[in-house]
Amino acid sequence: MDAQEKIRRQVTENPVVLYMKGTPDAPMCGFSAAAVQILEACGVDEVATVNVLDDPDIRQGIKEFSSWPTIPQLYVKGEFVGGADIMREMFASGELQQVLGTAGS
Repeated sequence: MDAQEKIRRQVTENPVVLYMKGTPDAPMCGFSAAAVQILEACGVDEVATVNVLDDPDIRQGIKEFSSWPTIPQLYVKGEFVGGADIMREMFASGELQQVLGTAGS
């Protein structure tokens, strides 16, 4: 299975997927750490995370898949949401909580 197919499966088989550098317990960059904190603040119970540092094909492939040059990248219900800055803005406005279905929780 090539990287594009693997990514397609990951984003369609999991309601929330975060492509990041490192893991939620040990993020390897500030943007990935911020993305994890935002999702935690939203009250998301289950997030599938993919450490792009473990797989160079996924690291490059996710950038091509989304046409977005940076990591982290958040997908919700198969749709690309954005990176850490977009997540931060959406969280501040309450939009991210709505997208995630955690508004009011």
